[in-house]
Amino acid sequence: MKQKIITLAALISMSVSTMAQEAIFERRDNSSPRINGDGTVTLNLKAPEAQKVKVVGDCIENLAQDMKREGDYWTYTTPALQPELYNYRFYVDGVEALDPSSIERSRDVRSFMSTFIISKEEGDQGWLYQNHNVPHGNMAQVWYDSPGLGMQRCMTIYTPAAYDGKQKFPVLYLLHGAGGDEEAWPTLGRTRQIIDNLIALGKAEPMIVVMPNGNASDDAGPLNSGIPKKGPAKASYQDTFGDIISYVNSHYRVKKGAQNTAICGLSMGGFHTFAISLLRPGQFGYIGLFSAAVRMDRRSQKPIDQQLEESAEASAQIKAVFDAKPSYYWIAIGKDDFLYEQNAGLRRFLDKKGYPYEYYESQGGHIWRNWRQYLSMFAQKLFK
Repeated sequence: MKQKIITLAALISMSVSTMAQEAIFERRDNSSPRINGDGTVTLNLKAPEAQKVKVVGDCIENLAQDMKREGDYWTYTTPALQPELYNYRFYVDGVEALDPSSIERSRDVRSFMSTFIISKEEGDQGWLYQNHNVPHGNMAQVWYDSPGLGMQRCMTIYTPAAYDGKQKFPVLYLLHGAGGDEEAWPTLGRTRQIIDNLIALGKAEPMIVVMPNGNASDDAGPLNSGIPKKGPAKASYQDTFGDIISYVNSHYRVKKGAQNTAICGLSMGGFHTFAISLLRPGQFGYIGLFSAAVRMDRRSQKPIDQQLEESAEASAQIKAVFDAKPSYYWIAIGKDDFLYEQNAGLRRFLDKKGYPYEYYESQGGHIWRNWRQYLSMFAQKLFK
């Protein structure tokens, strides 16, 4: 009996292996996505039994469209697209599906999307998000001790191609938004590609980029999948950020001083950036708020500038940040972002106090398309 079980297991293993190998050579006649010469993109899905197929995404007219049936396939061609990274997915008779003809995909919180990139010339936004024949930096997921949170935690660290363990480099701390983790900026944000390409173009200084997990109660993102959460955090992320800085300073060849240290973040990460900079005035010479959730008391209906005016502690902290004369303080947000008024309130406060900053307003709302663009712009201002 034992011999029969072993033989059956071997046959199953061989069958699975054979199927996997066959998939390597499987021919797909209707490739998808197919980037056309006029800047449009054709999406195809083979679903002969389907009654209705819809495609949704930021490359789709009105964000969602029914696909047209052509034999066994369903097809849709986008309008002409500008250089950028785009995402999409299908709904087959109401059931969500990624594009089986494409391996390019990304995860945003718990949502998966198929992706493609449009680029028309070297240096455009889409080009920055692609891999090119340039010197490549390395990306590593590392574990560090956080005494403040009472646990080991994970973060992703980029080191530039020139990093050899001897030469020292400046550091950018890059923080994600709510629902994200240490994989958000590397995947959705295309951090390695952006920094590699900007360095190769001579538009950014070689730098170390630290992308931590901003969820104070979690060890890690997907690496921690299936492990029960440890309950409420012992302390706040911003109060324990020194644990991250200590690890980076002790394990990497880092240039010290505010002129070599930057911090920025999107949404929740923008809040963390704002809060960490208040707790550590003079430590960061470059501070970037991307669609930041700038808030004091969530329960208050007062605008943020009024809350800041009425808080002697917050006013003093902000004064300390600007008394330290940061090299660059940048606020960026989309004109349709739901956090627009919070950022406008912060700007009113800074303007009233005469604190210097630069402001950039883009199209659109609270979306990764903006945050990738903001990183591309902010990185070019650093460590000059």
